[in-house]
Amino acid sequence: MSIEMITLLFFGSLLVFLVLGLPLTFVLGGVSVVFLYFTWGPDAFYMVASQIWSTMGSFSLVAIPLFVFMAMVLERTGVAKDLYRMMFLWWGGLRGGLAIGTLVICAIFAAMCGISGAAVVAMGTIALPSMLERGYDKRMVLGCINTGGGWGILIPPSILMILYSLITGVSVGQMFAAGVLPGLLLMVLTCAYILIRCYFQPELAPALPKEERASWPEKLKALRAVILPMLIVVMVLGSIIAGITTPTEAAAMGVFGALLSAVVYRKMTWELMRDASIRTFKLTGMIMWILFAAHAFSAAYQSMGAQELFEGWITSIPGGPWAVIITMMVIIFFLAMVLDPVGIMLITLPVFLPVVKAMGFDPVWFGILFVINMEIGYMTPPFGFNLFYLKGVVPPSITMRDIYVSVIPFVLVEIVGIALIMMFPQIATYLPQLFF
Repeated sequence: MSIEMITLLFFGSLLVFLVLGLPLTFVLGGVSVVFLYFTWGPDAFYMVASQIWSTMGSFSLVAIPLFVFMAMVLERTGVAKDLYRMMFLWWGGLRGGLAIGTLVICAIFAAMCGISGAAVVAMGTIALPSMLERGYDKRMVLGCINTGGGWGILIPPSILMILYSLITGVSVGQMFAAGVLPGLLLMVLTCAYILIRCYFQPELAPALPKEERASWPEKLKALRAVILPMLIVVMVLGSIIAGITTPTEAAAMGVFGALLSAVVYRKMTWELMRDASIRTFKLTGMIMWILFAAHAFSAAYQSMGAQELFEGWITSIPGGPWAVIITMMVIIFFLAMVLDPVGIMLITLPVFLPVVKAMGFDPVWFGILFVINMEIGYMTPPFGFNLFYLKGVVPPSITMRDIYVSVIPFVLVEIVGIALIMMFPQIATYLPQLFF
């Protein structure tokens, strides 16, 4: 049987089982194992097992449950409430100031957690009612929280970056360093969009009346809310970039910081520890199956010769290397609308990354573009995770249509950010080159 026919059967089987509603991880792993057996025989399983064994021995893998546990603890400590009060006092007197303050809090949460759901739920519960009560346009508020929440997978530490590194062999530390400036760029672009739009349409996000604005002593007192979050960020991110710790060691420090926050906010209970531990075990178990599926898929894909087939097809796209990169971005963008990020990593990275390296592009730079596309996937319909997190905490008066429509201008801002990083790769590569 020809390579073309085997490849068609392989990806056709994946599509059929996905349409039937089976979990993507088990579909990828199961179909890959079946095809390996019929193309290479039972000996092929030794190849998958040896690859998985080497991954299981990776010290970087320990960082995943640590960062997940850290996020689960921080979600319940009350840090977000104090941060929002501080932003309310400092930014409330500016048009769109509460929205900008919310974006800054989301960025701080992203630098502490490594996942997106925590910031969306926290800000949807705390910031959304406050802004609606003060006359903010509901769609601007929804889009703002949705966008900021997605930065959890871009601004390090990021669990998705760790998975990208494990699948591609790229350094976790380099990926974390590369995510800092693009994350700040997207935050600045989004804040600029809100400021400019509110300048021309002040009714969308009115400034607080003078009698509600805080005095300077109140503002300075409120800054205490930033101390613990900044301490955690410095402990985690600062120690990695400064070369003091590995990402895994920094994750352990982050867990210590999260537990310290729980003690300071008097939320440290056995119930919190039990719930955070159980959720961490569940998510970590799922990630282990994901890694198994990744290796099985990669082995099957390479053994049947499909890699050469796809490389030939992709590199034949007219317009040269940049046309190929743009085509990849478009494919990933649309896949992110209907599949979860990890599934997209498993399907596309074995196909795209060899081509990216062959064309001379930096895999760390490509990884940042990939992660930003995943972030957009979190906020775009029909299956963006943040959309459903948000729907779970908004008032009944806000419909799913409101949430869907609210993301449109913010997605366009993110696309501008991707374009800038493509035009100026140093935005992503400067810090990795400087520190590594």
